[in-house]
Amino acid sequence: MMKLGIIGLPGSGKTTIFSALTRRSIHDSGKEKDLVATLPVPDARVDRLTVLFKPKKTVFARVEFLLPGKQQSSKPSKAEQSLWARIRECDALIHVIRNFSQSGFGEPTAYEDFSKLHQDLLLADLMVVEKRIERLELDHRRGKKMDLAEYELLKECLRNLENEIPLRKIKEILEAPSLKGYSLISAKPMLLLFNNDDEVENLPDIPGLTSEETCMAIRGKLEAELAQMEPEEAKEFLAEFNIRSSAMDRVIQKSFELLGLISFFTVVHGEVRAWPVKKDTAALDAAGEVHTDMKRGFIRAEVVSYSDLIDSGSYQEAKKQGMVRLEGKDYTVQDGDIINFRFNI
Repeated sequence: MMKLGIIGLPGSGKTTIFSALTRRSIHDSGKEKDLVATLPVPDARVDRLTVLFKPKKTVFARVEFLLPGKQQSSKPSKAEQSLWARIRECDALIHVIRNFSQSGFGEPTAYEDFSKLHQDLLLADLMVVEKRIERLELDHRRGKKMDLAEYELLKECLRNLENEIPLRKIKEILEAPSLKGYSLISAKPMLLLFNNDDEVENLPDIPGLTSEETCMAIRGKLEAELAQMEPEEAKEFLAEFNIRSSAMDRVIQKSFELLGLISFFTVVHGEVRAWPVKKDTAALDAAGEVHTDMKRGFIRAEVVSYSDLIDSGSYQEAKKQGMVRLEGKDYTVQDGDIINFRFNI
């Protein structure tokens, strides 16, 4: 399940965005607690496969949105550490940036707001990295063997953080297995979500920010109101305000792209199910996502692309036309593949 953490400065409209994404109405009293919503990932292909196969059960991929609540603590540092601890559990971050005018906050200062939270993220990672480096050096002085590869990677992290470079920009750091356990915040994929006024559709033009980061614009207040409407009623307003799809659909799609995710499907035992995996996943590893026994006893994968299946009209017809292929464990799973794993244990 993909887990997305929502962050932003006070007044950026994080709660409004959470409401727009999850279709939940949030009262002020709820802001003290973590807000969590787990939702199915909309996928028209799953809907179409359900019509085609008429399964007893349909299972969509799932996404969880987390908006950490305000932390109550006599020590601000403790509250902040608790906030970052929960954010570190997420797969990607949605950084909400105020781009609307509001009484008490004045005109939006999007770049400055981004920079302030950016510095907080870097500092949180810097503290983790420095502490680990100190520990490794202390153990080394005590005669313990040091993992030099991990140590050098941490020093590289330190250099980048001190130069205010988020670790998500450094490919070798992102791909290093020895750093995965640290869950460094600035290494997580990030979507900048500009929370616009109702009348403003487009991204602000901020050189060095909108050109360098993955960005989206959302009319948070408007889309939160639309999210509370019945689907048929909302359709009229979506068209009127030139909104092609819901905020949830757009953010999830962009988050899949950020994380490099695709979906394959299984149709077995009366169930149609979507499985999100990383791009370039081998068939053997995809089988392991379904069940560890499938990976352990993998024989081959029976594969048909979604488009070929739909064009042929049925699985049986796709077989007749030679569209169903047998692939080995090294086959690279493609987005939209329908796969039947053959295995024996």
